[in-house]
Amino acid sequence: MVLPAPNLDDRRFQHLVDEAKRYVQQRCPEWTDHNVSDPGVTLIETFAHMVDQLVYRLNRVPDKNYIAFLDLLGVRLFPPAAAKAEVTFWLSAPQPETVALPRGTEVATARTDNAEAVVFATVDELPVPPCALERLVTRSAGGEHADRTKDLDAGKDVPCFQPAPVAGDVTLFGLSAAVPRCVVVLRLDSRVEGIGVDPRQPPLVWEAWDGQGWARCAADEDSTGGLNRPGEVVLHVPPGHTTSVIAGNRAGWLRCRVTEPEPGQPFYSESPTVRVAEAFTIGATTTVEHAETVTDVPLGESAGVPGQRFALARTPVLLDGAPIVVRVSTVDGWVDWTVVEHFGASGPDDRHVVLDATSGEVLFPPAVREADGRLRQYGAVPAKGAVVQVPRYRTGGGRAGNVARGAISVLRSSVPYVATVENREAAVGGVDGETVEEAKLRAPNQLRLQERAVTAEDYEQIARLAAPSAARVRCLPVDGEPGAARVLVVPEVVADRGDRLRFEQLAPAAEMLASIARRLDERRLLGTRLVVEPPDYQGVTVVARLVASTAANEVREAALDALYRYLNPLRGGPEGIGWQFGRPVQFGEVFAVLQQVPGVGLVEEVRLFPANPLTGERGGLVERVDVAANALVFSHQHQVVVTLAAGPS
Repeated sequence: MVLPAPNLDDRRFQHLVDEAKRYVQQRCPEWTDHNVSDPGVTLIETFAHMVDQLVYRLNRVPDKNYIAFLDLLGVRLFPPAAAKAEVTFWLSAPQPETVALPRGTEVATARTDNAEAVVFATVDELPVPPCALERLVTRSAGGEHADRTKDLDAGKDVPCFQPAPVAGDVTLFGLSAAVPRCVVVLRLDSRVEGIGVDPRQPPLVWEAWDGQGWARCAADEDSTGGLNRPGEVVLHVPPGHTTSVIAGNRAGWLRCRVTEPEPGQPFYSESPTVRVAEAFTIGATTTVEHAETVTDVPLGESAGVPGQRFALARTPVLLDGAPIVVRVSTVDGWVDWTVVEHFGASGPDDRHVVLDATSGEVLFPPAVREADGRLRQYGAVPAKGAVVQVPRYRTGGGRAGNVARGAISVLRSSVPYVATVENREAAVGGVDGETVEEAKLRAPNQLRLQERAVTAEDYEQIARLAAPSAARVRCLPVDGEPGAARVLVVPEVVADRGDRLRFEQLAPAAEMLASIARRLDERRLLGTRLVVEPPDYQGVTVVARLVASTAANEVREAALDALYRYLNPLRGGPEGIGWQFGRPVQFGEVFAVLQQVPGVGLVEEVRLFPANPLTGERGGLVERVDVAANALVFSHQHQVVVTLAAGPS
């Protein structure tokens, strides 16, 4: 049971006015006009208003004491976290020399009448090296290599695969240099088309050698239709791309591999050919974050006494990057002091400081007098007159940085030869700083945990502390394995439009899963096996026919928005806080959601279909879509047909 906070004075404005009038009747009976128009009553109400404000502030004293107790217990407000995104810098044209984008290059969203621009900065230097095609090698599914570079130089039509292509046939393109994180254009021409495939979904995959294996390349554009006609293939090369030796030639290798066709997918009946092939770099991709780096920040001079406090000018301080250090000058140069959580384990000679990331306060070790009169030192003390500074830290962050795909489009820094920028995926990871009210709710859970994970609630609470950017965390037992815990993590994502999520957005980052697993592994019981992974998703497709009085297109879009909003793993469900794990989808609730859409006069028909969000396959018509205990729903390609109601005859 929560202890009730005392109400030190429960009087309010009207109580004070009535009490003052009673005193007037006792002390001054000749004053008989107590109407609000009387000047004396006006003065009474004025003073009552001022006293009401004082009483309110007096009753806030217990809250202040509560915060002081939280501080004594070591409960500090969490600072914000910075959103990150992958941004592609597109060159105006291929360049003969390497284009270097320095660290801290700024990009931003477009400024509008209603919103300021959200600024991001690159976290690393980004070189954009040029490249050219030097080698063309084919390899059959059996592993036989053939160097076709001379045939290509001679203008011959080079078959890309075997005469009758099979899954595993490969065409390798050897670049003059490795181009990690770059965007490479392959320009291909031919007189013979690959026959039999659907140009919209050819059975091909593009890959790059990263030193240990073939990594998948994202293909932005393939105007060749799967090597089926002259055109260009725009490839985003993964970060680990490096040179290697294939068929006796060293190059930065890319390859096009034939894959097994999906059911119903057309396959090659003959091999496509290549007569002309060119390659060049047209851009590169790097990570940007919604934060600003501040360097060489002076804090002041040491007074040579324990417990000194210094404050950073710009707050809050972001802690989700490289560890922050504090430097103190000595006769031999600068010495780094390490930031620790507390001084409880610090010895007299340890160079430790404590940083309050929210307020930006830097606290040097104190000295505490023991019961026997001795002075115990909880860390070293900087010499008097020593200069204190922070060489580098980051500030900013917050949910404002979680912008949608394509929102980052403005290059704020001047970089030669860069024409445009874009983020191909939404920025994620931005979290606002913790408020005092949120800390009050967290404190009892934190005290109960005592840094150990026993119950499912313990696992969920520790996982949230390890990854504040996770939208939902759920701990469930592993079926058939006593003593095992499965922690399901759903990342916070931004939909490209309304609540219409793409399935690939719901995959949490490997860094997030590793951070949660590392924190839980330190606190789990011995013998407990831990699994940290994303949940399963049950796709649901709704097919509906509606009747509207006017504006059929607007009603259709509103109905689709309602379906994507309700059948949403993050913000769906009856309460709008995310679909409950294991909760089935009922026919009746979908009917009710559509009936409440503005402009819908009649819901003629609703059909429910289970779907596989990975393959896109749709099951048969059902009245209820069951969802497993470790799964959430996912809206998959809803279809709504709206007709106009017939007018009066």
